[in-house]
Amino acid sequence: MPELPLDALHVLSAVADSGSVAAASARLGVSPQAVSARVRAVERRVGVRLFDRTTSGMSPTDDGRRVTAWADELLAAAAVFADRLDSLTPGPGRRIRVAASLTVAEHLVPSWMVESAATGDVVDLAVVNSSEVVERVRNGTVDLGFVETTDVPTDLESRVVARDELVLVVPPGHELARTGGVRLADLAAMPLIAREAGSGTRTSFERLCAEHGIARTAPPLHVVPTSAGVRAAVIAGTGPAVLSVLAVRDDIALGRVTQVRVEDVRLVRPLSAVWRSGSTLTGLARDFLDVALRTSAPGR
Repeated sequence: MPELPLDALHVLSAVADSGSVAAASARLGVSPQAVSARVRAVERRVGVRLFDRTTSGMSPTDDGRRVTAWADELLAAAAVFADRLDSLTPGPGRRIRVAASLTVAEHLVPSWMVESAATGDVVDLAVVNSSEVVERVRNGTVDLGFVETTDVPTDLESRVVARDELVLVVPPGHELARTGGVRLADLAAMPLIAREAGSGTRTSFERLCAEHGIARTAPPLHVVPTSAGVRAAVIAGTGPAVLSVLAVRDDIALGRVTQVRVEDVRLVRPLSAVWRSGSTLTGLARDFLDVALRTSAPGR
């Protein structure tokens, strides 16, 4: 019976997931030549062809799909085993790589990091938009991601950690502040100050509109790269915006902006943790998710 080392299983899994030698080599941090040589060596060892090679990449054969599925099971078990070994000698210094969308990173992650830091754990945080969080989770450059989209990709594992509401805010004295409210269809037709395409807040608003039968939203009045920049533009009188209530609740309370009620719906979206499909969260990644769930329960 052929025996394969864990590093060979990691190579098979990376090639099957990414679909090419180049993408697998980037994920694993080794040369494409080393990846190709490793795959060929495994195929010789097991005696079957595991991948079809084409000009566009590599795809698993039927045998390859079976072998890589078994490999993923072993890798998950090995991760659990390593985590249990670590638990025998607990101590500070564990490290986790996290990517979070801007709203989550600014308003929720800091308290989670404080709790982790109390035990000596280290969280390396990347603050990017939701689409970039998804890509970093997919390519394995982070252990855990947090996104604010209403439609989490089905190729990732996910868990809702909180719920957030999007609200319409305008400068004080804006004509919308005097109307008392606006319907969603009228809001969707309104040019807004917005984040870039791919940001969680903008994507969530567009998809929530679509869920209510509104296929298109108006092009943005202005595109601003951060939520803080959108808030500042509204405060300065540039125009209206749809933002997370987490981002503007202090501004609303202090009168810097005015919230305008959306009359016919509430724009509520999930905030979700995401990680690679088929993998089991262990160690600090599991503990960090537990903190997020405990301190930001859905519905708060």
